[in-house]
Amino acid sequence: MRFYDRDTELNILQTNWTQTTERGRLTVLTGRRRIGKTTLLRKSTEEGNQPLLYLYVSKDNERVLTGKFQEAAEQSLGLQIFGRMETFAQFFDQLMRYGLEHHFTMVFDEFQNFIKVNPAIPSHIQDLWDRYHEKVKVNMVACGSIYNMMHRIFDNEDEPLYGRQDCRINMLPFRISVLKQILHDHNPKYTPEDLLCLYMLTGGVAKYVAWLMDAKALTKAKMLRWVTQAGSPYLTEGTELIMSEFGKDYTNYLSILQLIASGLTTQSEIDGAIGKNTGAYLDNLEVEYSYIHHRQPMFSKPGGRNSRWQLEDCFLRFWFRFILRNQSLVEMERNDLLLEIIERGYEQYSGLVLEQYFRQKWIEEERVTLVGNYWDRKGLNEIDMIALNDIDKTAVVAEIKRQRKKMSSSDLADKVATIRNKMAKYDIRQIGLTMEDM
Repeated sequence: MRFYDRDTELNILQTNWTQTTERGRLTVLTGRRRIGKTTLLRKSTEEGNQPLLYLYVSKDNERVLTGKFQEAAEQSLGLQIFGRMETFAQFFDQLMRYGLEHHFTMVFDEFQNFIKVNPAIPSHIQDLWDRYHEKVKVNMVACGSIYNMMHRIFDNEDEPLYGRQDCRINMLPFRISVLKQILHDHNPKYTPEDLLCLYMLTGGVAKYVAWLMDAKALTKAKMLRWVTQAGSPYLTEGTELIMSEFGKDYTNYLSILQLIASGLTTQSEIDGAIGKNTGAYLDNLEVEYSYIHHRQPMFSKPGGRNSRWQLEDCFLRFWFRFILRNQSLVEMERNDLLLEIIERGYEQYSGLVLEQYFRQKWIEEERVTLVGNYWDRKGLNEIDMIALNDIDKTAVVAEIKRQRKKMSSSDLADKVATIRNKMAKYDIRQIGLTMEDM
């Protein structure tokens, strides 16, 4: 699949490159695994014709890793460092000296792994960067996919690299308009069902989209067949993602995420299923890892009890809901039965995904200041989407269904009536949204 979108990020990176003709700059690039960070950086350096030193920080012994870096510097920049270096600090010092006369981009991919190699390395980088960055022509990029560790390294005031970044880029999944463009380029006759399935399986994460496009899985039927077939990387991706993020403690997080994906959205429900208090785990999943969000209904007071935990990453929600739950079928190589289970539950499950799709679409494309949904304490009165515009004092209240024949304008009007006092300052428009409106 060719490169799509990312114009904003490319412009930022190009500006940073231009500015480093006079002094060094440190850019921190974050984003979930598979989002396309490395591809973005390579595209940026190719378009700017920038000399690039790309260094992947593997979890090796420091001396071994430094040796790999030495070889990469000679191959990419022609920088010959005679003698075997023992520490990363020695190597980084040589790069800074080289940068006094040479303009180049230096990328450390999976930067957070330095902590595993040697916890002192961020301190060495800080010391040398502080000494050299005003004089060198180095465009340094620290790229990382483990959110909590990157956050701790650069945003914790007790850490040595706190306050050293000149620029922060957080890469997000493709916008809906880009997903449409990609699918149209590969399948000009795609249907709303095909688009919804692509959104459901990938959430706009670049690598997952590329997997499907490159495999010519361009329709709903072909997409579902491809993700469930023997040997599909989709089947193991969730486990690899969670293990890389949580390490040895991944089993508890795996269980909690699976419960949320299956519909247990309150802590009491999750505690009951796990058999212990999960408050600390839930807080970590939200604050440290940004995997889940504590959602409250529109117009509720902050900190209210009428709240739900939600797993909003489309890929993870689908993977936990269908793949992990039926892992035994994968191990028995009964991928045909896995596909059958998914197809049987597809319509109901994709209906919930459609609600998220329209809420995201409204945020990206409409004139709104806040988008959410509403439910009462009893769970009887639910509104799929409320989009507010506090500038113009307008509001859109929407019922979202896969098929228009299942909508009831009178039911929606009754629901709106229960919260009209909360929306007294808005001019309210009630609408129905279906797959025809995607």
